Amino acid sequence: MNQLPNGWCFAELGQLIRGIEAGLNVKCEERTPRIGERGLVKISSVTWGKFDEMQSKTLHSDEKVDERNRIKPGDLLFSRANTIELVGAAVIVDDVKRDLYLSDKVLRLLVLDASKRWVNYALKSASVRKAIQEASSGNQLSMRNISQDKLRRLVIPLAPANEQTRVADKIDSTLARVDTCRERLDRVAPLIKRFRQAVLAAATSGRLTEGWRDDIDALTAWRESTLGSVLLEMRNGLSAKPDENVLGTKILRISAVRSGAVNFEDYRYLEVDLPTRDQYSLRKDDLLFTRYNGSLEFVGVCAVVRCDQPGIVYPDKLIRARVDSIVVLPGYVEIVFGAPQTRHQVENFVKSSAGQKGISGTDLKSTKFLLPSLKEQTEIVRRVESLFAYADRLEARLKSAQAAAERLTPALLAKAFRGELVPQDPADEPAGELLKRLAAGREGQGKPKKRSTSAA
Repeated sequence: MNQLPNGWCFAELGQLIRGIEAGLNVKCEERTPRIGERGLVKISSVTWGKFDEMQSKTLHSDEKVDERNRIKPGDLLFSRANTIELVGAAVIVDDVKRDLYLSDKVLRLLVLDASKRWVNYALKSASVRKAIQEASSGNQLSMRNISQDKLRRLVIPLAPANEQTRVADKIDSTLARVDTCRERLDRVAPLIKRFRQAVLAAATSGRLTEGWRDDIDALTAWRESTLGSVLLEMRNGLSAKPDENVLGTKILRISAVRSGAVNFEDYRYLEVDLPTRDQYSLRKDDLLFTRYNGSLEFVGVCAVVRCDQPGIVYPDKLIRARVDSIVVLPGYVEIVFGAPQTRHQVENFVKSSAGQKGISGTDLKSTKFLLPSLKEQTEIVRRVESLFAYADRLEARLKSAQAAAERLTPALLAKAFRGELVPQDPADEPAGELLKRLAAGREGQGKPKKRSTSAA
């Protein structure tokens, strides 16, 4: 164990609690209870740092429950079961509007009020989280459990009672500022997305380059066109099922294609002969469209292949298109199919079957768009690439700021439980004295009776 500040000591969780309460394991309706209905909380209600009463399921109206299992503001809840990364999540309930009750997988820790926030934060600290994971059991990492006995034996650092309050106050105020920072950062990503959409809309309507044109009559060079009228070739990919034979040819997954980007690291393998590989390989300026996807937003998206890829083929849920470069730039077509007005057309063409959404090559060919001169297309592509590069830099800075914000909480907790967050006061009663009083109180009360977790 690491050395603790003066007046601190290590304590088992069982020394700081009056008891542990568990709830029911009964069949429920898999929906959030309405106001006036009763429900059991799911483990996801306590997983993400704050109590989320929407993560609950509805009890049947005739189910009997012990009213003492009702969840109240101020309860310290703990998930005894979850994945290895999430088992042992703890929250203090701020507010609860629904009639919710403990489930068998969500425990209530009866902690002395003065130490409740301290215990809550200790359970979130890296060292205690590691101890919880090591104490959990189960044959699969996807579902681990920690027993009440092992939970009671968890060791946490304990500060003097007055210092616990000062530390918890400091953590509360700091995390409130961190949450505000996160909320502001979360609002930036949608703004960047809207910026990109506005750029694409302006690019394909003529607004982006209106100040660039030699004269106002240049806009008359814009004409309505369709994808089919500028195509040289359109071909679906290979329908054979990929395998994991690394001696085969790389074949893209459908997830490799997103609007404006192809991820050539997202592939499987397929054994094909050389003529087939040559027929379905990808070369610079090819366009790839998604023909099928489970999500509407990814159907009919388009991306340019920016360099030859002779060793990679594509599956039948993707479509390869080659356009007449004398008439249209592949980069301009990519911009067109990312623009809101084109996406609206594409989504109207999409049909659903067996949970998959798809678009035919015929419908893609009939998609309409405005086509300027090659010279103006070149300028449009240049400007869009420049503006998108600016958006990429903003996104990179945003991700860096979000990562820094995520690191603040564990760093704050680590500092708090090293005794470095607030000054120590030599006049504070040592934590050991608090433990003695708690032990004396438990002896005076005698061993608590184990109560039923459901009504008779």
